Amino acid sequence: MGVAFTFPGQGSQVVGMGKDLAEAFPEARAVFDEVDEALGEKLSAVMFDGPAETLTLTANAQPALMAVSIAVLRVMEARGFSLKNKVSYVAGHSLGEYSALCAAGTFSLADTARLLRIRGNAMQAAVPVGAGAMAAIIGLEHPDVEAVCSEATAFGAVQIANDNGGGQLVISGEKAAVEKAAALASEKGAKRAIMLPVSAPFHSSLMGPAADAMREAIAAVEMKAPVVPLIANVRAAPVSDPAEIARLLVEQVTGQVRWRETVEWFGHNGVSVLYEIGSGKVLTGLVRRIDKNLTGTAVNAPADIEAALTALLA
Repeated sequence: MGVAFTFPGQGSQVVGMGKDLAEAFPEARAVFDEVDEALGEKLSAVMFDGPAETLTLTANAQPALMAVSIAVLRVMEARGFSLKNKVSYVAGHSLGEYSALCAAGTFSLADTARLLRIRGNAMQAAVPVGAGAMAAIIGLEHPDVEAVCSEATAFGAVQIANDNGGGQLVISGEKAAVEKAAALASEKGAKRAIMLPVSAPFHSSLMGPAADAMREAIAAVEMKAPVVPLIANVRAAPVSDPAEIARLLVEQVTGQVRWRETVEWFGHNGVSVLYEIGSGKVLTGLVRRIDKNLTGTAVNAPADIEAALTALLA
């Protein structure tokens, strides 16, 4: 049985996340304390008690989601689990790629928290509020969405940001171009084309300034080869070389999150079980839509950890 660990992206945050872990496990509490210390503020207080609008800010949501993922992992490790011995690959959705790399030992926890704070701030600052937009297109295939984006570029920059699988794609770019592409998608038979309530056009060419900021930030931290290969977002293929990982993380800021292809890659390469480590169940839901032969399991509550350890250490 091949096992992969996946790590959630933005949108999986919820007030109260990690609180049950912190109360039940000293290893989890230690992770939240270390992240608070790295950032010089009580992010854990916002995670546990809100307010929701503060937690949802990109600069908070990104390190917060990573912290919950790593807290789950540290609890498992304290009970005899070894990522290196039990897991074949790691992958993460957008910011989750940083969680995956922290889990696999490429970045330290403190560096990962600081990188995600920089990433969140840089992505927010790259484009004036209201100038960019994102939309979810449901029920069209990848080539069709590519075609409507191409047609809408007469109105500005627009491209596919996320291919989440199951006929769900997200487009991103300049507001007028995204609105035009969404309208064209509806005309071409999309079941739904919904403008998303996001604060910036993530994973689009407009994020160039944020990519530059991340190039500089990543160059300043120590990187080690991951103990298991990462399936990179922009490549949907394994990578282990730190220099290459650094390049792909920079590319990811303006590039497409190829999640459908990532999950398909797992299915074609001996992985049968995907554990989603951290807050929410978004990726677990996507697994079912992409490949019915794969099993997806979300691990975030104390009972989930118990069940996962029983299966993985059997």
